[in-house]
Amino acid sequence: MSLDPDQIQQLARLVRLKFSESEADDFSGQLNDIIRMVEQMNQVNTSHIQPMSHPQDMKLRLREDVITEKDRHRDFQSGAPAADSGLYMVPRVVE
Repeated sequence: MSLDPDQIQQLARLVRLKFSESEADDFSGQLNDIIRMVEQMNQVNTSHIQPMSHPQDMKLRLREDVITEKDRHRDFQSGAPAADSGLYMVPRVVE
């Protein structure tokens, strides 16, 4: 699979970008290189490789789940234009 400059211009319109003809030529070359690389990676036989969650053998450092800061909820809401029952009041946007 490869993309030509016309397809690049069509993609640019879809994502709301504007490219000149020379930029479309440059991008088509770059995107085609990426597509070729992905196709090459898809051809690699990985059936003998175990899935892993991280490329390095790491253990998470766990810490105790302890509250270390005081509750400043009321302080933060004191500067709000409107608050009620611990909630920020905002103008209705859907009628």
